[in-house]
Amino acid sequence: MPEQTIEADNLHLWRGERHVLRGVSLRLARGSCLEVCGANGAGKTTLLRVLSGLIYPEEGRVLWNGENVRRDLRAFHAVLAYLGHEPPLKADLTARENLHYWIGVRRSLESEELDAALGRVGARTWCDRLVRTLSAGQRRRVALAGLALLPVPLWLLDEPTTNLDGEGREVVGELIREQLARGGMVVAAVHHGLPASLRNLTRLDLAA
Repeated sequence: MPEQTIEADNLHLWRGERHVLRGVSLRLARGSCLEVCGANGAGKTTLLRVLSGLIYPEEGRVLWNGENVRRDLRAFHAVLAYLGHEPPLKADLTARENLHYWIGVRRSLESEELDAALGRVGARTWCDRLVRTLSAGQRRRVALAGLALLPVPLWLLDEPTTNLDGEGREVVGELIREQLARGGMVVAAVHHGLPASLRNLTRLDLAA
């Protein structure tokens, strides 16, 4: 397989007078996971948004396979999945309908695949309820099912275990392990650490 890498080169970003990212650099290759840690306000979410190309730094650059992602953001976005604090779900659609439309715009999706993903995250018994009736943890599980249905090389995850119980956190660990085993990459911003059993796990601490 061809080498795939995501790199950040000397990223600097300000919010008003506040210097949020201060010369952040990183590099991940296939099968690697980066755990981004830091207190509230340290810039974890900002770093993920810069890596995804959603916001631009004042200095520095993000490289995908050695090329600046700004040269073709559409192509770059096609190879990544971004899961933020709030799952990208429509309140007046069911969990199943959300996945059908969310994932369906990116790839063809068979109903058997959809059912399997919902079952995997423990959502099968309530997947036909409207999302606005679901708990925060249930909504997070729906988002994880969507993540499992996106076979892309790069995952950017912002607090992926938020609102999940112990079983749900184990699902997150399993999904990340599978992503790494197939040669994917994961950058995860966390308050609580990812499972210690994950291989090729490195850590980046951001100062507040």
